[in-house]
Amino acid sequence: MSDIEQPQIYLITPPEFELSTFPTQLARVLDEVDVACVRVAMATRDEDRLSRAADAVREVCYPRDTALVISEHLLLAERLGLDGVHLVDGSRSVRKVRKDLGDDAIVGTFCGASRHDGMNAGEMGADYVCFGPVAETPLGDGTLAEHELFEWWSQMIEVPVVAEGALHEDTIRTLAPVTDFFGIGEEIWREDDPLARMKQFMAAMK
Repeated sequence: MSDIEQPQIYLITPPEFELSTFPTQLARVLDEVDVACVRVAMATRDEDRLSRAADAVREVCYPRDTALVISEHLLLAERLGLDGVHLVDGSRSVRKVRKDLGDDAIVGTFCGASRHDGMNAGEMGADYVCFGPVAETPLGDGTLAEHELFEWWSQMIEVPVVAEGALHEDTIRTLAPVTDFFGIGEEIWREDDPLARMKQFMAAMK
């Protein structure tokens, strides 16, 4: 793990949000919490909605010196002037996307619980690798990214690692010594007060 006292925050947008209210919610969190990067991770495939959402989030992030990436949509990342792209297919697209976006772009990828996929992604130029979910959830196929995976990665691999999916205080407390980032999204946005929930999570990292 890199020489930081505690993991950094990698904030993930909800899959759906209102442009009239979400930017204000996001700004409130960013003004109170040191967030390294925000990911626009909307479920929609509508280009116009994605573009407007990314523009709105960018207007919040960039004045606060917070990096911004978008899930999957390489062309939108380029067109909208975002910092990079987050991939969801493990190591399969990393080499091509890195070549297309260049060395300065952020390219990260979700690798489930696959150590092998994560290592390949790192070798192909990924800036970070995400593993998850880290606790039981009814979503997905039931495969978990166990503590041992993060522990091994933090000892053996220099590429930063992100823990995401089904986070709660107990898992955050356990994983804090062995992960570089926590990918936090729905865990706070589904709450009435996202900032208060985030502060609870941050307290668990210490």
